[in-house]
Amino acid sequence: MQLPALSSVQRYTLPRPPGSADAALLAALVAREKTQGRRVSLICADAFDAQRLLEEMQFFQPELACVLFPDWETLPYDGFSPHQDLISERLATLWRISQGQADVVLMPATTALYRLAPPSFLAAYTFHFKVKQKLDDAQLKQQLSMGGYSHVSQVVSPGEYTVRGGLIDLFPMGSLVPYRVDLFDNEIDSIRTFDPDTQRSLYPVPEVRLLPGREFPMDEASRALFRSRWRELLDGDPTRSRIYKDMGNGVATAGIEYYLPLFFEETATVFDYLGEQSVVVLHGELEPVLQSFSQDAQERFRLAQGDPERPVLSPAHLFLNTEQFLYPRQSACPTGPAHNRHRKHLGLGKPSARSHGGAWLTNAFGAFAEPPNPQHATGAGVGRKRWPA
Repeated sequence: MQLPALSSVQRYTLPRPPGSADAALLAALVAREKTQGRRVSLICADAFDAQRLLEEMQFFQPELACVLFPDWETLPYDGFSPHQDLISERLATLWRISQGQADVVLMPATTALYRLAPPSFLAAYTFHFKVKQKLDDAQLKQQLSMGGYSHVSQVVSPGEYTVRGGLIDLFPMGSLVPYRVDLFDNEIDSIRTFDPDTQRSLYPVPEVRLLPGREFPMDEASRALFRSRWRELLDGDPTRSRIYKDMGNGVATAGIEYYLPLFFEETATVFDYLGEQSVVVLHGELEPVLQSFSQDAQERFRLAQGDPERPVLSPAHLFLNTEQFLYPRQSACPTGPAHNRHRKHLGLGKPSARSHGGAWLTNAFGAFAEPPNPQHATGAGVGRKRWPA
């Protein structure tokens, strides 16, 4: 199957090839776009397809940098937080995207609906240190605490650290292994990895990258903004909520991720990390998946309302809905930055009468399924909503 020539704000729909041929076709597309300096985001209707395509595309084009942006694996408004390993992987993926270290980013469609911290947050709260660098251990502890890291007696999981004299053990988010920093006075003498099970040092490394410990900031200014936005957007007496009081004490309560928009003046989506001129590919029949997620989120919001100790934000503050995702210019959500309005869109899916045998080009958001009604096909890009001030 011949790859279509894509141009800005255009959608091209192709029939979905059988078996693993879709992975081969997509790998060829990504390789071609890579030569032109463009990245590809691949949005899948099914999470299993996202994992399958990740593995198979790397088989067909081993030189491609393929990354999977994982889901929180929680349901909307759950009262517990995602596993720390998932948050670590998500932050590492966003960092790789922002640094241009990913040729294609794969994700389930429902994951793409979540509003995220803006790219400026990741840039501001990520720092590096290396051997022979001057390091103030008191300042480092303060940075780690503000970045959402937990002080523990023994480091075993991402997002943890401990200090024992001139030794600092820390497990950076996005890292596969923890590190042991040995200080000589206020200078880093050595950095080694260590086994979290045996606590034995392993091999030396020249430097360490520290990503934020959470997907939101925990410094004093951010906590003050959180409380201010809480009073502005949520009903009821805030002093009756343990979440509100814990945030005043610098404690992130379980399930705090579903209050993420309160930490920022404006949220973003994963598309804001992809940069200008990125190609968006939609795989599978996304519309029913997106509508089902939106209905589930609305129902869980309805059930969660009325609890004075745990008031909840509306789904509009937390997620893009189907219209905002597929037809952003027709939704109530204003369009995002200019780079969101100039992406190229490709889809592979079942042929349909309206798609003229599977080849259908229009100024619309592409999908791997049957194209939407042409009378609605006037939007382009992914909108971003500035939530009420």
